[in-house]
Amino acid sequence: MFKKLYNLAPGLLFSGCVAVIAMFLSSLIPGDIIGATVMALLVGMALNPILNRYKRFNPGVSYAGKIVLRIGIVLMGVNMNFSEVLNVGKYSLFVMIFTMATAFGAGNLVGKMFGMNWKLTNLLSVSTAICGGSAVAAVGPVIKAKDEDIAYAISSTFIFDVLTVVVIPWIGIALGMSSMGYGLWVGTAVNDTSSVVAAGYAFSEFAGNTAVIVKLTRTLFIIPYVLIFSIITERLEAKSEAVKGRTSINFKKIFPYFIILFLVVVAFRSTGIMPDILVSTLSKTSKFCMVMALSAIGLKTSFGDIKDIGFKPMILGFIVDTLVVFVSIGVQVATGRF
Repeated sequence: MFKKLYNLAPGLLFSGCVAVIAMFLSSLIPGDIIGATVMALLVGMALNPILNRYKRFNPGVSYAGKIVLRIGIVLMGVNMNFSEVLNVGKYSLFVMIFTMATAFGAGNLVGKMFGMNWKLTNLLSVSTAICGGSAVAAVGPVIKAKDEDIAYAISSTFIFDVLTVVVIPWIGIALGMSSMGYGLWVGTAVNDTSSVVAAGYAFSEFAGNTAVIVKLTRTLFIIPYVLIFSIITERLEAKSEAVKGRTSINFKKIFPYFIILFLVVVAFRSTGIMPDILVSTLSKTSKFCMVMALSAIGLKTSFGDIKDIGFKPMILGFIVDTLVVFVSIGVQVATGRF
């Protein structure tokens, strides 16, 4: 136990320090344009040469990128309430069906046209379909994606979100959208939580509240997608190793048990008996764990790795994000919810 802690401590402390620096730098930028998670990724990548030089940090950094990440996802459930999700979900779920189908359908179609690997393609799609960096960070390890692919997908999401935060409020005003319609649009079309908050409240308080709840509803879809991609990955591995006698899926091995803990936290939060101070503390802890995990992913990725991936994935990300923006508002117009 102490030996394991001794091996992990340097890397965990390093990742934690990068997270603190990232949160500080992010706070200096007005409007939350660059969220702490994206900043952590960028700072971590800038410090990648240190990790390469001092191997002592590797065990703890790897631990932070996996276990601390899962802790952050589990605690994320404290921000959700089943009653609020169900109340807004009746309006948003129908729109989400179309936006998610668009994200994965168009994403995989364009990905095949570009000759991209399925892992990066679906990381970009899941980022747009669910909740940006959090979804990428959750699904990435499940499909055993490379750290540079995870970093690339998060970076692509960030660039598009910066544009949406600036442009979408003006479009909403120009179209004369209602606060409910605009909030539903932002909640289903914008990726990262910080960007949803910025774009939503730029229109009105009601629109901001609606957008955030819709966004949290999308976040719950992490659960089925993690399960689906776990099965897909295991099937592909079983197929590739069939010559060695392995043909069946080991569900016990692939089941993401941390998702059950995530639901337990959401359920406990929904009872209303959780003190506000505990909700606030766990919410802040969740955010720090996510920032720390993305710091670790950044530390294990160099800017050279990102550059080598090329521009095609970035183009794919922009195509999918743009389509989702138009599909979201199009469904509202077609159903009279505009």
